[in-house]
Amino acid sequence: MKVSRFVSLFFGLGLAVSSNAAPDPNFHIYLALGQSNMEGQANIESQDKTVDKRFQVLWTTKETNCGKSLGKWSDAVPPLASCSSKLGPADYFGRTMVEKTDPQIKVGIVVVAVAGCSIQLFDSPISQSYMNQQAGWFKQRVDAYGGKPYERLIEMAKKAQEEGVIKGIIFHQGETDAGDNQWPSKVKKLYDRIINDLGLGNDIPFLAGEVLRSGSSKGANNNIAKLPQQSKNFYVISSEGFNQALGDGQNVHFTSQEYRDFGKRYAEKMIEVLGDKIKPVSEASSSSSKGSVSEESSSSVARSSSSGVQSSSSRSHHRSSDSHNSSSSTMGGIVIGNAAASLSVGAVSFDERYLNVPLSVARAGVVNVRLYSVLGNEVANVNKLMNVGTRTVQITRDGISSGVYLLSVQTNFSQVTKRIDLSK
Repeated sequence: MKVSRFVSLFFGLGLAVSSNAAPDPNFHIYLALGQSNMEGQANIESQDKTVDKRFQVLWTTKETNCGKSLGKWSDAVPPLASCSSKLGPADYFGRTMVEKTDPQIKVGIVVVAVAGCSIQLFDSPISQSYMNQQAGWFKQRVDAYGGKPYERLIEMAKKAQEEGVIKGIIFHQGETDAGDNQWPSKVKKLYDRIINDLGLGNDIPFLAGEVLRSGSSKGANNNIAKLPQQSKNFYVISSEGFNQALGDGQNVHFTSQEYRDFGKRYAEKMIEVLGDKIKPVSEASSSSSKGSVSEESSSSVARSSSSGVQSSSSRSHHRSSDSHNSSSSTMGGIVIGNAAASLSVGAVSFDERYLNVPLSVARAGVVNVRLYSVLGNEVANVNKLMNVGTRTVQITRDGISSGVYLLSVQTNFSQVTKRIDLSK
C-alpha cells in the first residue's frame, strides 16, 4: 500500500481504502537456503531446461546476466540461486511439488545460498571478523545479495508474501560447520528469527538434507541428525544411496541425477508434513457489490482459543518500552466488498504483549492483517490461512509504541478497515 493513500484520510474518521488484492492462498511459497549444495553444483542438462509455468522463482541477487532480475518472478528454469550456480535440490523440489499437488496450486521458490558458508553467514548482522577471513570470490558471492544474505532473504520473502503464502523452508548447510557441536542450536535460532521476522505461524516445516555419507564432510550428518531435537517442525531428508559424488575433487557435491532425486525426497516429505494444508483453497467469485462501502456491524466476534499465534516484524523507529493496561478502543470502521457475508472483525483489544484481532470468516482463505501508523507507515503485517469460523489473530506489541493506528483486515473477497487507539 502507498503511504499517500492513508495520510490524507487518516484524521477525522481516520479511514482509507486499499485496492491491493490479498495474497493468493493457492500460491505456495517455499524458502531455500544453505551453502554450495543448495546453490546447486551439477550440470544443467537438456531435461532440466523446461519447467511447468506453475513453478516460479523470485530472483534474489543483483545479477542479471542469466536473464533474471532482482525481486522479479520468472519461470523456475535453473539456475535458481545465482547466475553462477547450477542444478540443485530446489529445482526438483519445486517441480515435484507442482507435479504432486492440485493443478490449482502454484509454487514459488526464494533461494539464498553461498558456497562454503558457515551458519554464521545468516546472522544478522554478519560478523565482520568472519567476513574478514573469507576469500575474494566468497565476498563477491555475498555482495550479490547486497552484502547481507539474511536481510535479502527476508526482504524477498516479504515481497513473496504479497502474492502468496509461505508454506515451508528447505535447508542444506552444515558441511562447513561439521565440527561445531553448537550448530543444531544455531540453526534453531535462525529458524526462530525467520518465523518472527516474517510473522509466520508456529507450524512452518523446516526440512534439512543430509550430506554425502561417504564424503569428506560426512561428519556433518551427526549434527544434522540432532535437528529434530530442536523443534517439532524440523525434519531430516536422507541422502542414503547417493554415493556417486560429483567428481570435482571435493567429494561433497551430488550429481545431477542425485540432485533430482534429492529434490523429490524434500518434496515428498513436505507434502507428507503439510497434509491438508497443501490442498487448494476454493475461491468463490467476488461479489458483484465489491467496492461498495457500508458501515461495519458493531457486534463483536467471540475470540477463538485455537493456537497458532502469529508474530510480526516491527520497524525499529517504533520501538518503545512503554507498558499499557489491558483495554480496548476501536474507533469506527468501513467495510469493502460483501463483508457481511464473508468477513467480520470484532472488538479489537490489547494488553502489554499482544494486539488481539477477533476475526470471523465465511469463506476459507488467507486473511491479511496490517497495522499502519498515523503517517501511513506499515508497522505489522500478518498473513493467516483460516478455515470457515472464528479465530483471534494476535500481533506482538514488541516495537509498537502507544498511539493511534489504522488496522486493515483483507481477504480475497472483502476488506475491513478500523482506526484503533493504543494509548487508552
